[in-house]
Amino acid sequence: MISEQLVDLSRLQFAATAMYHFLFVPLTLGMVWLLVIMESVYVMTGKVIWKDMTRFWGKLFGINFALGVTTGITLEFQFGTNWAYYSHYVGDIFGAPLAIEGLMAFFLESTMIGLFFFGWDRLSKPQHLLVTTLMAIGTNLSALWILIANGWMQAPVGAEFNFETMRMEMTDFMAIVFNPDAQAKFVHTVSAGYVTGAMFVLSISAWYLLKGRNVEFAKRSFRVAAAFGLASILSVIVLGDESGYTVGEAQQTKMASLEAMWETEPAPAGLKLVAGINEAEQKNDWEIEIPWVMGIIGTRSLDRQIPGIHEIKQKNRERIERGIPAVVALEALRKDRNDAEALRVFKEHQNDLGFGLLLKKYTTDVRQATPEMIQKAVDSTVPRVTPMFWSFRIMVGLGFLMLALFTLAFWETLKGRFSEKRWLLHWALWMLPAPWIAAELGWFVAEYGRQPWTIYGVLPTHLSVSTLSVGSLYGSLAGFVGFYTLLLIIEMYLMIKFARKGPGSLGTGRYDNDVAQQPRTQA
Repeated sequence: MISEQLVDLSRLQFAATAMYHFLFVPLTLGMVWLLVIMESVYVMTGKVIWKDMTRFWGKLFGINFALGVTTGITLEFQFGTNWAYYSHYVGDIFGAPLAIEGLMAFFLESTMIGLFFFGWDRLSKPQHLLVTTLMAIGTNLSALWILIANGWMQAPVGAEFNFETMRMEMTDFMAIVFNPDAQAKFVHTVSAGYVTGAMFVLSISAWYLLKGRNVEFAKRSFRVAAAFGLASILSVIVLGDESGYTVGEAQQTKMASLEAMWETEPAPAGLKLVAGINEAEQKNDWEIEIPWVMGIIGTRSLDRQIPGIHEIKQKNRERIERGIPAVVALEALRKDRNDAEALRVFKEHQNDLGFGLLLKKYTTDVRQATPEMIQKAVDSTVPRVTPMFWSFRIMVGLGFLMLALFTLAFWETLKGRFSEKRWLLHWALWMLPAPWIAAELGWFVAEYGRQPWTIYGVLPTHLSVSTLSVGSLYGSLAGFVGFYTLLLIIEMYLMIKFARKGPGSLGTGRYDNDVAQQPRTQA
């Protein structure tokens, strides 16, 4: 059996590198479209200040992009180094979108970003705008294919297990591409990235206005960020509702954990705002809820029930017990592929194979599984409720705070007096970390809530890891955390350095007077 410590360390290393990487990704996704908007205004109006805005915010975008690429490359390598059996088991399916991402999206965005920075004096205005637009499309295509791969892990479709090769094999590529879970995850994630980019520009522009620096430059940037941010946060909330529906359809365990729903409630279920969760007794000591809302979000109906944790565990127990013959038959087929009786039994119980494999964590021979082992396997199918419940609510709470901020910021820009509202500018400045915190919590909910599976309902996490020593994992984990922390420090140093310099760092001479109310040349 695989060491539990080995599995935990492998998970911790992947979680650490993934969460570090996603500190860079959302800003890249959001900033690039703000650059498209700013440069489009420059091309339409010819006003140089809009070109300077594109170049200045583009410089901060470029710093973030470079460091994001560095962390992303090492992240993908871990599928081969730390999750070798996972790569063997589903590589034909999972590898396809990642390969397309590299060939189609990464090369496109990498090429265009070079032209973006070095093509200002070599390309015409429309040509350079086209480059910026293609850079934005490439960035978002990259996110699309990665999230298609992740969406398949959450809701595996278009594939089936082949007992002869002992691997999952693709049967329908288009089903994988248009997987509802993947599509909902994509639009929700990129919208969150747009919010991050908008908040970044809004916060730094607010800081300039509070300092009385580069006021006209900051006002324009603030207006663009407020409008783009309002549209983006509305998209996040609406598309988050769609994500909730796909989770309710594909991962009822995650839905029940998010809602601390221990018992199946009459339809439509209510949405719990807060609750006193008692995991030891598997109940809520108290709760405050809004009637009907969760049922509508999770089922799009008024009469369908959302199963509670106790009902889900009972169903999972039945699937684990049905999965035992599937595992036994599969082991017989590995020895003799012509064993007709084993093949018959396997096909009869194949849909529950993954649940039977959960017992491999507790015994090498699932036929010898005791009731206590089966109960442990049943309990493992539900993640801890408390971190799921509160992570989700903090994420949603931050989302509505950002909605309030962007709404007021946009309203004040329409009235033309936002630069005088110091309370609004301070609020915008202090909200800078909010989208990153919300995004990290969103990924925690998505990935921790999938446990104990790497491929939901198909491949348990404890069977997916490579055969490594615990010592080597401690060493690589320390190395990754140290290296990524260094990159994060470099990112923050460079961002703060150039943000403090402001548009004067462009070297145009138009912003040499740091407190000037107008740049000397605007058109």
